[in-house]
Amino acid sequence: MTTLLGLSGSLRKASTNTMVMRNAAEIFGPDTFVEGDIRFPLYDGDLEEAEGIPAAVQMLADQIAAADAVIIATPEYNKAISGALKNALDWVSRTKGGVWRNKPLAIMSATGGRAGGERAQFSLRLAMMPFRPHILQGPEVLVANSAKEFDENGKLTGEMYINLLTELMGDLRALT
Repeated sequence: MTTLLGLSGSLRKASTNTMVMRNAAEIFGPDTFVEGDIRFPLYDGDLEEAEGIPAAVQMLADQIAAADAVIIATPEYNKAISGALKNALDWVSRTKGGVWRNKPLAIMSATGGRAGGERAQFSLRLAMMPFRPHILQGPEVLVANSAKEFDENGKLTGEMYINLLTELMGDLRALT
C-alpha cells in the first residue's frame, strides 16, 4: 500500500499547480493519494505560545509522516515560492518528529511565465534543505505558459511535459 501526499503551493481554485500535482499523482499511481491543505494562519510565535500548534498544521505534519512520498507543485511569485507554501513549511517545522527527514520528495512547477518556475524550484530546494528530505534532482518539470498546457478537464497536454512528469514519477516510485 503506497500513500502519496501532494501539496500545491497555490490556493487558487483553478490553479495549474494543483492540476500538475494531480496529473503527477495519476501517473505515480499510488494506492492512496492525499491532497494536503496549506490554508493556515500566518506563522506567529506568540500565537504558537498562546494556543500551540494549530490542528490543521498538525494534521499536515501527520500526513507528511504517514506518506511514503510527497510531491510539491509550486507557483513562482516574485522569483520565489508562494507565501502560503513558505508559511506551511514554517509551521510544519514547529511540529515534533522531523517529519520531512529522508522523505522521498519530487517538486514541480507551473507558471504563466516562460521559465516555468525555475526560480521557485530553486527557492523551494533552499527552503527544504534544513528538513533533509530526499529531493529528486530531476528531471525538472517546469510547465511554462501553464494556462495553455492543460485541457478543459485539467489534463496536461504537452508531450514534453508529460514525458518529464512520467520520468520524475517513475524515479519517485523507485525511491519509495
